Amino acid sequence: MARTYPDHPGEQAAHDPIRLLAIRDTPLSLDEVFAASGDFAAGGTTLFVGTVRNHDGGSDVDTLGYSCHPSAEEQLRRVAEKVVADYPVRALAAVHRVGDLAVGDIAVVVAVSCPHRAEAFEACRKLIDDLKHEVPIWKHQKFSDGTEEWVGAC
Repeated sequence: MARTYPDHPGEQAAHDPIRLLAIRDTPLSLDEVFAASGDFAAGGTTLFVGTVRNHDGGSDVDTLGYSCHPSAEEQLRRVAEKVVADYPVRALAAVHRVGDLAVGDIAVVVAVSCPHRAEAFEACRKLIDDLKHEVPIWKHQKFSDGTEEWVGAC
């Protein structure tokens, strides 16, 4: 059922705006996520790309691995559904990588299309923030000084 947004009379939410959700152990594609998040009724599309950086907390990162709970995709869907409920989302896509990644690799890509750019920015920020806080994906960092740490996403 389409929703009408009072701030934007006549604009309808897409029938099924959640176009792509996945957790993968293969390299991620910006083109795939961008294509999945496209919609002709959208005036703005925001794409966020999270990459593996070479440092954290003042220490040099040598390697990094992500792992997830079996319920992670289900939790990702809940996060996406909440964003769709709270914003006039035309299309949404989110993909997170698991496994061993190198510095510079893409770890996560999310994109949201909305009727206007401000909504697209807000919805995309909400999507990535909630993904990082609510989806059970953990990061295992190994540092050049021989130490390591697990960082819980939720």
